[in-house]
Amino acid sequence: MKWWQKTTIYQIYPRSFYDTNEDGIGDIPGIIAKLDYIQNLGFETIWISPFYKSPGKDFHYDISDYRDIDPIFGTLKDAENLIAEVHRRNMKIVFDMVLNHTSDEHPWFKESRSSKTNPKRDWYIWRKGKKNSPPNNWTSMINKPGWNYDPTTDEWYFANFLSFQPDLNYRNPEVKEAMFDVMRYWLQKGVDGFRLDIFNSIYKDPEFRDNPLSFRFVPTPDYQDEAFFQKKLHTLNHPDCFPLAKEVRGVIDEFSGDRFLIGEVSGNDKTLKKFLGEKQDGLNLVFQFELIDFEFSAKFFKRVLIKNENTFPYPYTPTYVYGNHDQMRYIDKIENNPEKAKLLALFQFTARGVPIVYYGEEIGIRDANIPNAEGKDPIAQQNAFIPNFFVNFFGIYLNRDNCRTPMQWSSAPHGGFSAPHVDPWLNVTLGFSYMNVESETKDPNSLLNAYKSIIKLRNEQESFQTGNLEVVNDFDNLTDLLVFRRFSKDKNFYVFLNFGYKPLAVRVKNITSISLKIGDARFDSSIVTLDAYAGIVLESDQNSIS
Repeated sequence: MKWWQKTTIYQIYPRSFYDTNEDGIGDIPGIIAKLDYIQNLGFETIWISPFYKSPGKDFHYDISDYRDIDPIFGTLKDAENLIAEVHRRNMKIVFDMVLNHTSDEHPWFKESRSSKTNPKRDWYIWRKGKKNSPPNNWTSMINKPGWNYDPTTDEWYFANFLSFQPDLNYRNPEVKEAMFDVMRYWLQKGVDGFRLDIFNSIYKDPEFRDNPLSFRFVPTPDYQDEAFFQKKLHTLNHPDCFPLAKEVRGVIDEFSGDRFLIGEVSGNDKTLKKFLGEKQDGLNLVFQFELIDFEFSAKFFKRVLIKNENTFPYPYTPTYVYGNHDQMRYIDKIENNPEKAKLLALFQFTARGVPIVYYGEEIGIRDANIPNAEGKDPIAQQNAFIPNFFVNFFGIYLNRDNCRTPMQWSSAPHGGFSAPHVDPWLNVTLGFSYMNVESETKDPNSLLNAYKSIIKLRNEQESFQTGNLEVVNDFDNLTDLLVFRRFSKDKNFYVFLNFGYKPLAVRVKNITSISLKIGDARFDSSIVTLDAYAGIVLESDQNSIS
């Protein structure tokens, strides 16, 4: 089994992690300063959102130079030091790679828009309009016009996200090779892989046909490519994206050390598997976003386990993620209840697959509640006319500032993220005086220490890294209880999770020891007792405990 099939990943949003140069923005030296914290948590791999040179209109997902570091984060030497420091701790580092688009301030696009005859013209997607209207009905992924008129040449360029992020034209082999060389540049510097931003958006229909009408306003797990009353047939998950996954895999396979790719893609499970390749020769992993909109119930999580074991059996590897830099923080979905959060962490790190944690989840950082009109996020600014009560009532997530607030290191001003006299780029969220790394480290019952103990168990027991998983159905009469077995060679572990608010008890046999308890959980003689939202991991010398 490869290292990336059993790793644990910690995502860092660099603007918000730790500010060392007193400008209110996190930086690369700040990440280096906190590597010991991440290592002590037990994580093996860190994924860092972009810090390449950028105008910063989309906070560095709009890149103007892929081979340099934006000065607000540090220098190229700082990035090289970061890679070296991560490896010195026997950890791995994954850079975010935006292959789909560049900034409109990238030199390539400046050339491309200068004239129709410029050699870089075909590096982007340009079309002539129809009687002062766009070439077709394609909209962007955020329900804005996908086509953007450029008066310089009286044509339109396509951007599948924000208008200042023009999409590259991968049907031009020069573009593909140029972007592959960007990846090689960082691989040569030692990065262990890439997280690929909106990878399923890269290819579009070469005939530029209209997207069909859809009756869906919001996507669902089975219809993730249908939204805002349009089926993204020709702009997402185009058949040419799947061979590209294998080509990109070929690039990282040029390098030693089992480098790996994890793709941000969307679609049903059949689509996701296509990105992984029939022979697992595509992307190594893909994000599975079903836990983003989880239902806090044993039934929901049991269904996810069964589905993943049936659809993504070994050597496929599922991924388990509750949030990221674009999504509401998961603790807000469970009434900011740390006991529920501990249970979710126990599930995430004991299920078969790769757990991915967004910075601050381990201490319970809450979502902010910044109105769109006050947002710095360009998506919020484009929707500034929508009142906050409407956003909150319908659960529409339009301001990503809310999940990007500074990391809370201590009870000091600004949560210890920046110096007391320096205002951070976003305000720290409520509760930082007690919801911070320093305070929770001292509290044996804190969410942070629960994460540490759970990850420690995973790191010490091979069964949770490489073992098989079997859902246990012997206790199905208890609808709030989820039980599954992790096993490898001669070891068996049973994970019990009580998703209910009432205590429950079950009789078991063949138990040899208690490996971990979360919340008020007990095992006495042959009885497992779990109070509300408690969990326990038991070791057995048998493959049956009922």
